[in-house]
Amino acid sequence: QKRRLRTVNSRMKRLRVEMKEITAEQREIKEGQRQVREKFEAIELQCEELRKETMLMTQQSAKTQIRLALMFQILKARQNQELDKAAILTHALREVVAREEQELDASKK
Repeated sequence: QKRRLRTVNSRMKRLRVEMKEITAEQREIKEGQRQVREKFEAIELQCEELRKETMLMTQQSAKTQIRLALMFQILKARQNQELDKAAILTHALREVVAREEQELDASKK
């Protein structure tokens, strides 16, 4: 019976050691999951910033294309001596630029 008791005690000690190891491993896994979650959240924030920057660049590019098209039409109208048309287009270009400046001022506030 003493032998049996020693065997049981020995098994209990081994089980306690294994349980401590398992607990430590679980803690490490939990910490790893926390770190992965933090990195994932940081990456999501970066992606959102990139999306915003890309959209802003696309909008700016479109606005630039509009201004360039108007300028080209103004030059073409002047070349063809269509001064009334050139004046109308110049006025339109000024309005576009003024609107963009207002949008820029509003976004700074």
